[in-house]
Amino acid sequence: MDNKKRNVALVLSGGGARGMAHIGVIEEILKRGYNISSIAGTSIGSVIGGVYAVGKMDEYKEWVTSLSKLDIIRLMDFAITKGGLIKGEKIFKEMRRIIGDVKIEDLKLPFSAIAVDIERHKEVVFTSGSLIFAIRASVAIPTVITPVKYKKSYLVDGGVLSPIPMEFVKRSKSDILVAVDLNADSYYRSTAKYRPTKKEENNYRKALDQINKRWPKLFKMEKEKHAGYFDLMNKSLYAMQSRLTQIELDKHKPDILIQISRHACDLFEFNRSEEMIDYGRRQTVKVLKEV
Repeated sequence: MDNKKRNVALVLSGGGARGMAHIGVIEEILKRGYNISSIAGTSIGSVIGGVYAVGKMDEYKEWVTSLSKLDIIRLMDFAITKGGLIKGEKIFKEMRRIIGDVKIEDLKLPFSAIAVDIERHKEVVFTSGSLIFAIRASVAIPTVITPVKYKKSYLVDGGVLSPIPMEFVKRSKSDILVAVDLNADSYYRSTAKYRPTKKEENNYRKALDQINKRWPKLFKMEKEKHAGYFDLMNKSLYAMQSRLTQIELDKHKPDILIQISRHACDLFEFNRSEEMIDYGRRQTVKVLKEV
């Protein structure tokens, strides 16, 4: 395949911290001479896609790869409402610092961020308006990150209905459809050189324990019957997204599919960003060699 002038319609799925693999994918695609002509993203896919489209990938990469487990805990601003446990204000303060106040229609390429209207049970596709608002709506994981008020309804994570939004990416006649699936059921062996200190690990586990303790109280559940509720909800979301992803892949059949193991890291393990970026790069090299 002559990739010198090939345009790529890029679709980025959701999957929490595994989404840092999207950065490695994008870097390798560009390195090999492809031109990314459009992007559609769900959840963390909308974050990475938006950051690339606004031209701030290097700044975002520098910030996210500097995060330790303790930094991640500090960014978790717990909510007191039933809409979700994390408000996301601290994280998006950093996001605003990096990408600024930009409108989607002013980006250098067509971009779509997908969220879900939880009242009307349908996707909301942002192709114009505030980029930061669209990304914030797209990452509102149900019961984890608070939903976003929109018109007369509320928006949650696009992965609820569209975990890999191939039908919402802008296409042209000459492009190739490249999809990145962060929820593949494949084996993963960690290549991380860095290991967190005992203090970091203990504090991180304490934070997750607090989430598991607060969840039953927020929803008036008996703690004894719902220990580990955060982990249970997390796994339930993965199961749902995996099934929906397979349906979408069977329906739209991308020209190139890059798969990232859902076992690679947990939802909030952004301290492993460098490892995930390298993983995304390696998976892209592997797939493009086969192409």
